[in-house]
Amino acid sequence: MTDYSVRPTVKPNRPQFSSGPCAKPPGWSPEKLALGSLGRSHRGSIGKSRLQYAIELTRKILEVPDNYRIGIVPASDTGAVEMAMWSLLGARPATVLGWESFGLGWITDAVKQLKINPTVLKAPYGELPDLSKVDQSNDVVFTWNGTTSGVKVPNGDWIKPDHEGLMIADATSACFAQPLPFEKLDVITFSWQKVLGGEAAHGIIILSPRAVERLESYTPAWPLPKIFRLTKNGKLDEAIFKGSTINTPSLLAVEDYIWALEWAEELGGLSALMARCNKNAATLDTWVEKTDWIEHLVADPAIRSNTSPCLKFSDKAVAGLDDTAKAALVKKLAGLLEAEGAAYDIAGHRDAPPGLRVWCGATVEASDIAALTPWLDWAWAQIQKD
Repeated sequence: MTDYSVRPTVKPNRPQFSSGPCAKPPGWSPEKLALGSLGRSHRGSIGKSRLQYAIELTRKILEVPDNYRIGIVPASDTGAVEMAMWSLLGARPATVLGWESFGLGWITDAVKQLKINPTVLKAPYGELPDLSKVDQSNDVVFTWNGTTSGVKVPNGDWIKPDHEGLMIADATSACFAQPLPFEKLDVITFSWQKVLGGEAAHGIIILSPRAVERLESYTPAWPLPKIFRLTKNGKLDEAIFKGSTINTPSLLAVEDYIWALEWAEELGGLSALMARCNKNAATLDTWVEKTDWIEHLVADPAIRSNTSPCLKFSDKAVAGLDDTAKAALVKKLAGLLEAEGAAYDIAGHRDAPPGLRVWCGATVEASDIAALTPWLDWAWAQIQKD
């Protein structure tokens, strides 16, 4: 029998397991970034060309249809989702789904800020609401992959090809990791700080022709802040989707994103990125299945994320402990691993049930997850002594 109290000898080469900002791609270093655009105007020829190149590479790697617009927008994925909600909702009834922190936040925005009286469908952490109950004559806002819960929608089969409302998908932890049926989606948002390990603060918004039609035919009843405005004189502001950003972007962050996209292209594109995510998640799952003190927060493998799997203590391991005591265990365990340099940032999200969250996105190596798991057992053994 393995003695887990014995300190492991092998550490992950890269112990960064944060769920955002995430580990940089293998082989990355700041010296490898193209720096010609730095110190130049983002509206000048070189800045605009690099922004447009980032958009073109995004389309290529993510396999976005040619008739969908792609824009770089402020405030990360949150800004992109808010932009979509403030600009598009209100034209017809809406349904908002929530099963984790960010989805619940979109519910709050729709109910308390926009006050559009949406239909709300919720589920506890670790579960999905009944997708068959979604009225697709409504506009629908949902999270494709819940970073804070580890729950994803299983696929796009539940979305009708002829849905009348707009499908608005917060896909920040799904893009580049899970297949997305663009033909069934009208707005897709993400941040390049997730699966590609880019820097934070910038978001991407992808619009279908139907979403563009809505933007050009509907004016919301509420005022729109400048950073949310996607139209000009009643027409889509096409410049946004050709590299002219609404506000000043970090060109250093843009160059970092371009490097990650080029790394992904050299790797083999979308299929290779998804394969890496699946391999990473499977490596973690192999350990979970044979470990008696930990289990998946998401019991159903069909809706379990391959990028942000969330773990909880087994009932047997923490019998009689309340959430406050469990949270203290998480803090102690994560602190031990960080002090050892074996894992950084693996505590679950503050809004989620107490547990661990190990990022398994494409920039993580499966060998590092395999090296991590003995350290998890060791840390658990250590805190049991206290």
